[in-house]
Amino acid sequence: MEVFIKVIRGLCFLFFSVAASAVAEEESWMQGEVDPEQHPSVRSEVYSANCAVCHGDRLEGTTQGPALFGNELINGDSVGEIIRSIQEGFPAENMPAWAPVLSEQEIKQLAIYLSEIRSNMTYETFNYDSVFVIPEEPIVTEEVSIVLETFVSGLDPLPFSIEPLPDGQILLTERKRGISLISSEGVQSDYIIGAPRAYGSSGIFRSVKQEYGHGWMMDVNIHPEYEDNGWIYIQYGDRCEGCNQISLNSKSPVSMNRLIRGRVKEGEWTDEEVIWEADKAHYGPVPDLAGGGRTTFDESGHVYISVGMQGLDNHKGVQNLSVPWGKIHRVKDDGKIPKDNPFYYKDTALRTVWTYGHRSPQGLEYRKETGEVWSTEMGPRGGDELNHLEPGKNYGWPLYSKGIDYDGTAVEYGKDLGIEFDLEDIKQPAYDFTPSPAVSSFVFYSGEAFPQWKDNLIMGSLKARTLYRFVLEGDRVVHTEKLITDLARFRDIELDSQGNILLLLEHNSGSKIVRLKPAI
Repeated sequence: MEVFIKVIRGLCFLFFSVAASAVAEEESWMQGEVDPEQHPSVRSEVYSANCAVCHGDRLEGTTQGPALFGNELINGDSVGEIIRSIQEGFPAENMPAWAPVLSEQEIKQLAIYLSEIRSNMTYETFNYDSVFVIPEEPIVTEEVSIVLETFVSGLDPLPFSIEPLPDGQILLTERKRGISLISSEGVQSDYIIGAPRAYGSSGIFRSVKQEYGHGWMMDVNIHPEYEDNGWIYIQYGDRCEGCNQISLNSKSPVSMNRLIRGRVKEGEWTDEEVIWEADKAHYGPVPDLAGGGRTTFDESGHVYISVGMQGLDNHKGVQNLSVPWGKIHRVKDDGKIPKDNPFYYKDTALRTVWTYGHRSPQGLEYRKETGEVWSTEMGPRGGDELNHLEPGKNYGWPLYSKGIDYDGTAVEYGKDLGIEFDLEDIKQPAYDFTPSPAVSSFVFYSGEAFPQWKDNLIMGSLKARTLYRFVLEGDRVVHTEKLITDLARFRDIELDSQGNILLLLEHNSGSKIVRLKPAI
């Protein structure tokens, strides 16, 4: 018994210097309500069994050990560094190596859990009801000072996409309302008549009190030659009832991503053409929340369409090339299928598939400097990804992830599904985000306002409410910076004609479009 107590107490010295102090507001990390049926393991069972006796049930510290908040870790606080600390221990501090005691997966689970708490990015916290104040003073970043200027406020709490027009107007989609225009003076128009209907909500996530639905409006983009042809592309959740056996059996609506194009003339949607759609047999009961729903163009007349997985119980389809979800699709700008698509001649595959193995792709952009297409993708609890998309490559879901599942277990659905794979065949992310900030939209900066940031990747996040800057060399991220923290959910990012960065900020009190500019 004495040996056991000594070992447990040794854990108290796992991470911190002797002078580590306790942190106030120990309850601040637990901001959201949790649905125990969906998330049975809010706190790490490994932590509760091995660490809580010294560090407290909520990491607040006890007389036997320091709090696990607000202190500098000896080896650093990245997931990899925490894993190393746990594995190797600190013998001089009477902290044993835990590698012989805990499994590799248990150590990974514990490290991710501690990193989540320290970053205030627990997987059950969405910060949907946080304080929303645009700072008035300049923000000093590594290379330039920036200011935020509110352009439009009081928008619906659930926007999705913005797209600047050459004349200074901005196209705006709100998920359950529709598509409208924002004037150059910041005035929102009536919703465009004749555009696809945006349906209201189908229910509420109890854990975060956030609405979800079938038939939501998603991404809006203009054709690269918009000034000549006027084409506007809309991706949305096409909703139907009674259109397949799933809907008939459940007596409820089903939906699936759909891409169309059309023109706006005097406030009305005209000239509509279908660019990409799935067979209605593949429409499902899963809400559009994780549907991806982003679109981008390259410089060769192709359009790329992201379609996320359809539900936590439908992992198999992500690896199945004959179904549309969990894929990035590629077609020509008029909807025709390019013959150089990687699976064009494969009888058992959809000819539009460009890449597969995607969970919830939330950002999709063409990188003009290199001629590449990149995406951001949400994992479950960790394992958010930045990916360089290469034709025909498998990006791993649900076979493998650098994160863990919601209950703390490994992501290894391949075993359950009977799918054998080699890790070498899975394209690894250019950057892994663990714990998960809930990555969202991004741009490769190409404007004149911030020459210091040329070809840098500017990315938003939802859960972390943070705007990031990444410097890339080839497929590698060589530098990261947090430009803005603790603001709001960054839903979409675009550039205006002056090279300023437009931010679509989502918040329960009313969403905003904000302009990020150099400070004068």
